[in-house]
Amino acid sequence: MGQTQAKPEAKTIMISDFKGMLKKTSQTDFTQHFSDSVKHASNRTREYLLFKDPENKFHPSDTVLNEIFLMTYISRSVHHQLTETFNCTMMTKKQEILLGADWVWAVIDKPSKNPKMQIAVQVFHLSEEEGEAPKRDHVEMLSEAMEMAKMESADKTKPEKMIEFCSSIGKDCYALFLFFGRKNDPANIYGVLSNNFQAAFGKGAKIDQAFIENFFKGSKNFITPAKMLQTIVNKEKQHEEPLTMVIKFT
Repeated sequence: MGQTQAKPEAKTIMISDFKGMLKKTSQTDFTQHFSDSVKHASNRTREYLLFKDPENKFHPSDTVLNEIFLMTYISRSVHHQLTETFNCTMMTKKQEILLGADWVWAVIDKPSKNPKMQIAVQVFHLSEEEGEAPKRDHVEMLSEAMEMAKMESADKTKPEKMIEFCSSIGKDCYALFLFFGRKNDPANIYGVLSNNFQAAFGKGAKIDQAFIENFFKGSKNFITPAKMLQTIVNKEKQHEEPLTMVIKFT
């Protein structure tokens, strides 16, 4: 009789373990699909960062480089059917002016379709760091409303706008600054992610590209995009400690 009673109990444990394995596998697929999509986008963009035109006529603009990364990522993420759990929203020109973000990644809660966690992304280019004017394919015509929005926020840098945007949402919104090339490594893509950049406002610091670049000082080991996503997804809500990471994308 003892053996007969033990069988259903063992079966229950096995089912519980199996459900846990399924949940773990689903999360692994989710982060690995994101990692694969970002890898393709980063490597595709890197091809343009490395390209040298013998005739010195082809110079991809900063806008084009952003679009190459974003469109390659979106194409790959659709291939992986990632968009239902982790979507990507490209900002309009007006949103970019007001919020400072180029696009926003979000982990989606399936039942409600609402974002559970967000990563606002802003791209830095080497041309900006060197003090050159960003290269444009054409002169962008702004509407009167966008011109007004630009004037109203003229006292803030683009990074400051995005940090304020993330801070207004809460600790589940992270600011990610992507570097398409750095001074000592122009052909690779790096990132700095944090949900605590706003702490610098109290110190009176001007938050710009040079300020964000300082986070790389002394960094020898960079985490992967997959590890970045795993860390912030697994971060328990009851633990509100700030989180800051440096990432290498290529």
